[in-house]
Amino acid sequence: MASMKDQLSKLVYSTEQGDLRKNEEDTATADAERLASLDGIVRIRRETSGRKGKGVTIVSGVPLPAEELKILAAALKKRCGTGGSMKEGMIEVQGDHRETLKVELEKRGFKVKFAGG
Repeated sequence: MASMKDQLSKLVYSTEQGDLRKNEEDTATADAERLASLDGIVRIRRETSGRKGKGVTIVSGVPLPAEELKILAAALKKRCGTGGSMKEGMIEVQGDHRETLKVELEKRGFKVKFAGG
C-alpha cells in the first residue's frame, strides 16, 4: 500500500509538458481540432536538427484519432525494426526509413508524399 506522502504528491505541472491535469474533454477537443486541420495527405520527411546528427523519419498528417495513431505508430516501428515515439500527432521513427514507411502507409490506404529535401 502506498504511503500518505505518495498519495498526496501527484505531479500536476511540468516545465516541459505544461499542465498535467488535462481531462478527457481537453484531449478530445485537441484531437478533433488536429483532425479538422488535416488535408488528407500523409507527409514523410527526414529530420536531423536537434538530434546531434542522428536522423529520424517524421510521419505527419495521418488522419486518425490519437488512440489509433498510437497503434499505427507501434506497427510502423515494428515494420522498420527500430524505436521511435509519437509527439503532438506526429510519428517519429529512428533512422531513415522513408521508402519503407511510404510502402507500408500506401498499403493501408493513405495518400503519401515526401516532404523536404
